[in-house]
Amino acid sequence: MLTISSIALTQFKNYSHRTFRFSSRIVGITGRNGSGKTNLLDAIYYLCFTKSYFSSIESQNVQYTTNGFRLEASLVRHDQPEKIVCTVKDGKKDIALNDEPYDRFSRHIGHFPAVMIAPDDAEIILGGSEDRRKWLDGLLSQLVPGYLDHLLAYHKILQQRNSLLKTMASMVQRPDPLLDIFDEQLVQHATPVFEARKAFLPAFIDQVQERYDYLAGSHETVAFRYQSQLLEQPLATLLAQSRLRDKQVQRTTQGIHRDDLLFLLDEHPMKSSASQGQRKSFLFALKLAQYEAIRTHKCFPPILLLDDVFEKLDQERVSRLIQLVLQPDYGQVFITDTHGERLKDAFAACPDAIQLISMQEN
Repeated sequence: MLTISSIALTQFKNYSHRTFRFSSRIVGITGRNGSGKTNLLDAIYYLCFTKSYFSSIESQNVQYTTNGFRLEASLVRHDQPEKIVCTVKDGKKDIALNDEPYDRFSRHIGHFPAVMIAPDDAEIILGGSEDRRKWLDGLLSQLVPGYLDHLLAYHKILQQRNSLLKTMASMVQRPDPLLDIFDEQLVQHATPVFEARKAFLPAFIDQVQERYDYLAGSHETVAFRYQSQLLEQPLATLLAQSRLRDKQVQRTTQGIHRDDLLFLLDEHPMKSSASQGQRKSFLFALKLAQYEAIRTHKCFPPILLLDDVFEKLDQERVSRLIQLVLQPDYGQVFITDTHGERLKDAFAACPDAIQLISMQEN
């Protein structure tokens, strides 16, 4: 079991300083919009992933007029107390687990697994391929040893290769041997990422289907189609064949950075054919299946962060979701809502199961 006992936020987003203590497996966080509910969830997510769920720009996580922030959490993992401290000051980030600083933040990923469900998740369906790769990479980084290290190395080499291609456009002598080296390195790191993606998805869709049927209360067939150039030919071959074109366009046109997922509903693209209700059911099914995949792999449930689910789902789907998280195989759950009474009513059958925290309280 993984649980958070307390968290202290200093100069993080709208918080000057505040400490929260959690005494229940399910924690309801209430308050008006703008009071800091989502920011509290994001602070928990940050300590699990060393980054914000909502912003890749670090300065946006710092309270206005200050130059840094500090997050500290006390947790229990496998019955052992743990402490995470993150400080960001003047653009420099430090993260320590049990007072031992990390030399590489990637080593922290997967130690405290978590799943966030938030309003912006619709971009996984409606957005570009980068949004879908980001979701899949975030999941596999928690499941597959070495996945994140290979992915980070791949993107670093990709950036160097693209920089060389741009430089070569103005050079009289074009150093193809250096391109050969970059291509070999790209293949080395792309192959395990591609194999992990390809191996994971077929069984995972069955979990998504099961949860979609449960939330929707009816059966409609959902499916994935993994789209990758590497399904057709090895990356080494693709890079060799595209080298002339890459020089012309000054960027790498083949590789795992162009992979995509096509989501299907009854064999039609979900992006264009699904209703809003169908998309919501699918997104929740996707994230709940992600939760189950992590729980099965880690042999303990991850932390579940639910942001404004009452605003996104109808009452029937909310009731099914509440029944699900009340099951004993679920772990600690944080859920936000603007109306405290609505949260109380949702858990009326098990009022002792939830701790309510109001953002209006000091």
